[in-house]
Amino acid sequence: MTETVLFEKDGPIARLVLNNPSRHNSLGEVELMALQQHIESVVADPQLRVLIVTGSGSKTFCAGAALNQLGAGQISGDLFQQTTDCLAAVPIPTVCALNGSVYGGGTELALSCDFRVGVQGTRLRVPAARIGLCYPIGGINRFVERLGVNIAKRILVGAEEFDAEAMLHIGFLDHLVPASELEAKVSDMAQSMAGLAPLAVQAMKAILQQAAAGAIDLNQAQAMAQTCTDSEDLQEGFAAQRERREPEFKGR
Repeated sequence: MTETVLFEKDGPIARLVLNNPSRHNSLGEVELMALQQHIESVVADPQLRVLIVTGSGSKTFCAGAALNQLGAGQISGDLFQQTTDCLAAVPIPTVCALNGSVYGGGTELALSCDFRVGVQGTRLRVPAARIGLCYPIGGINRFVERLGVNIAKRILVGAEEFDAEAMLHIGFLDHLVPASELEAKVSDMAQSMAGLAPLAVQAMKAILQQAAAGAIDLNQAQAMAQTCTDSEDLQEGFAAQRERREPEFKGR
């Protein structure tokens, strides 16, 4: 597996690290395929409760697709879209720790996570219109689902650049912290979510994603909710409340 994408697990928390800071953590074919393989392993592991996605270095979280490979036809928007779709479909909560600025498709990669934490002094820009590229259709839809059509227009059609405070204001970031506090903030979030009831968390995430796409499958949603109602975890949650202790959820 490539060293430009690192993967590690620490108990219920998994971490993916884009590890090519000399190229602003841009994603070529090797990196995109590695991301997909690691994401598949996360989905297949029932012990995992949270996935963190971050980058190495202090300048750039991700500059998107490797433009040299894109221009040469080595990779396509479809491959990039497959990767972000895989990330967006992960059933457990995902947290993007933006260690630096984010450009191009890196913006969509971050939007494919459930939560985003950024650091002060960073910027966001998607330059597709500046180089004559129509952003992939699935990606455009993700921008609209996550940020709304007006903000999506500013990012994609206007190729507007946003500073860190503006990224927070438009809802791209959920939290903005000094760079020295990023690791602690994301770790606290991950540890907190890892202790929640996994069946309930995953059911609500799935239903929320359907709602964002504009069509909740009521039968499926009701089935997921009923699974939570019938679960041992719910009884454990009630018991922990009565006994004034922390619950120990098993995911069943």
